Amino acid sequence: MQRRIFHVSRICIYSAYRRFILLGIAALYFFHPGTVAGQQHLIHFEKYQLPNGLTVILHRDTTVPVVAVTVMYHVGSKNETPGLTGFAHFFEHLMFEGSTYIPRKSFEKYITNAGGSYNANTTQDRTFFYEVLPSNQLALGLWLESERMLHLKIDSVGVNTQREVVKEEKRLRVDNQPYGTIFIEVLKRAFSGAYHWAPIGSMEDINRAQLGQFLDFYHTYYVPGNAILSIAGNIEIDSTKKLIQAYFGSIPPAKKPIPRPDPNEPPLTHEIKDTIYDHIQLPAVIEAYRMPRETSPEYYAAQVLATVLSGGPSSRLNTIVKDQKQLAVAIASIPYFNENAGLLINYAIANMQVNPDSLQRAMDEEVQKLTTQLIPEKEFEKVMNQIQTDVVTGNSTMLGIAESLADYQMFYGDANLINTQLQKYQQVTREDVLQVARKYLRPDNRVVLYYLPESQKQATGE
Repeated sequence: MQRRIFHVSRICIYSAYRRFILLGIAALYFFHPGTVAGQQHLIHFEKYQLPNGLTVILHRDTTVPVVAVTVMYHVGSKNETPGLTGFAHFFEHLMFEGSTYIPRKSFEKYITNAGGSYNANTTQDRTFFYEVLPSNQLALGLWLESERMLHLKIDSVGVNTQREVVKEEKRLRVDNQPYGTIFIEVLKRAFSGAYHWAPIGSMEDINRAQLGQFLDFYHTYYVPGNAILSIAGNIEIDSTKKLIQAYFGSIPPAKKPIPRPDPNEPPLTHEIKDTIYDHIQLPAVIEAYRMPRETSPEYYAAQVLATVLSGGPSSRLNTIVKDQKQLAVAIASIPYFNENAGLLINYAIANMQVNPDSLQRAMDEEVQKLTTQLIPEKEFEKVMNQIQTDVVTGNSTMLGIAESLADYQMFYGDANLINTQLQKYQQVTREDVLQVARKYLRPDNRVVLYYLPESQKQATGE
């Protein structure tokens, strides 16, 4: 989830698809005892940098016998180039293949045999790896992550194996998933620069990529100076520092500057409307509005705006469009904020016998209200309470804390935002939300997609 508050922009691309379609809520693990919704405890941490450029963030909490070892690399699909897309997501898989000292396909065994869990995800801006382990297995997590950073096995066997894995994943999660291409279709119309394609990339690009190109991508981006090692849990700070030095201190720094894509994304100048025919039973309407970047001062008001629209069953889109008018069987407003640009994606699956035009008109009516009227005080208070709960709950796990610290340091240059984010939300006013709505929720600033059943395409002869 978001920096633990709606962070669709910080979840794996396929989790985003599932959220679009199922509107599910991710489960939380390893809750921090004593954290109560509505209260924010000060999270103490120590941050420093190794000579090779690796940023380290440590948070000590002895209330739970676990430790989250995480590494966040500042590389995502926006660091790729046309013709060589899908590399960052591909490496999310390849990083589990093995290393010089970790036998192929053994990574999982080390973690599960130690009683831990692990995973990774890729976005357009970064790639995130983690292990949650019993605290006495800290050294194991550090060894595994240092091996990936220094000795990753990149050979034809591993590359060809992961090619097939990624292709199967795309078939399962995108090609054969109802509405599964929404995110891809939105991005290709909403952006023309580095955010033009989704992390899954092109299977044609991955198929024709040469081993040398994978090696170059690895040595360019998976280096200490492009990573943050964030650890949270039952640790001793001094002994942890010694272990980090032992496992990561000898990794050489990058041999060349890390390239960064042009952050400027040309604005939309007119409404882009299109029709997608899919293997579905019910039509869907998607409205994607261009929004500010994640680090913009307008970010917090934009998040409040999205919560007003579809933050829970009592939100406007759910209450009016879905429940009262019964025009949709599912509806949501998904804030998708990135390092250099953002989107607010309103998404609805039409009810039986409902024309997509009627559904869109109802959606537009609710959006229009936000551009002309202040949110009533009682509704605003309810939304702010929801957000406060989400912020606090998101940092109630060791993994959530470690990820938030890394996120805030990577994209804001300020890990302490973990302690001040709630205040920033509390500073948002109803007038701020109205101003953001007027600025961004305009027809000439959006992409509108109608997803229609394949049978309708055949009926029209298109």
